[in-house]
Amino acid sequence: MMTSEEVLEIYKKTGALLTGHFLLSSGLHSEQYLQSALVLQQPEAATKLCAALADRFLDIKIDAVIAPALGGILVAHETARALGVRGIFAERQSGELMLRRGFSLRAGERVLVVEDVITTGKSTKETMEVVKKAGGLVVAAGALVDRSGGKADFGVPARFLVMLSVPTYAADACPLCKAGSAPVKPGSRGLA
Repeated sequence: MMTSEEVLEIYKKTGALLTGHFLLSSGLHSEQYLQSALVLQQPEAATKLCAALADRFLDIKIDAVIAPALGGILVAHETARALGVRGIFAERQSGELMLRRGFSLRAGERVLVVEDVITTGKSTKETMEVVKKAGGLVVAAGALVDRSGGKADFGVPARFLVMLSVPTYAADACPLCKAGSAPVKPGSRGLA
C-alpha cells in the first residue's frame, strides 16, 4: 500500500505542490495548491497513484468509476483500469454537471466517484447527484488527496491516498488578500 509520504513526494518531484495565494474552485482562498495535472501528465505516475487508489476499494463491488471533468477525468480512467471496469466523467453544461457524450448508467449500477483533490467535496457531491439521477448507485467516493482534513462527508465510504488539513479562507477573511496579495486561479472550474 502506497503511503501518504510517497504520494506527496510524487507531487513535490513533479512540481505539483504549489505555495502562494490561490483561488480554489470552491471560491475559497488558500496558501497551498495541489496541481494534479502536473502529476497526471506522467503516465507512470498516474497509473501508480490511481492503482493505489483502486486498491483501497477492492472490498467494495464496483461496476463503474466516474469523476467530474476536468481534473478527475484521468483519475477516473486510471482507477477504472486498475479495477477492470469502465470509467466515465460528468461535465458542466450551462453550469450544471451532467452526463454527456453518450455516457449513461444502468439502473442500480454500482459507481465509485473519484476526484484528484477534494477541498469542500462540492464537485464530488454534484457528481454523486448525477449518478443518482441517471439511476446508478453511489457505493463509495475517493480522491488522490483530501485537503479537507476529513471534514467532507459523502454518506458513503470515502478513501484517499493523502489526507491534509490545509487552511482555506473566505475572500473577505483572507489574510493574504488583507496583505495586498491577489489570488491566482490554477484550477479547471470556470476557465475558458
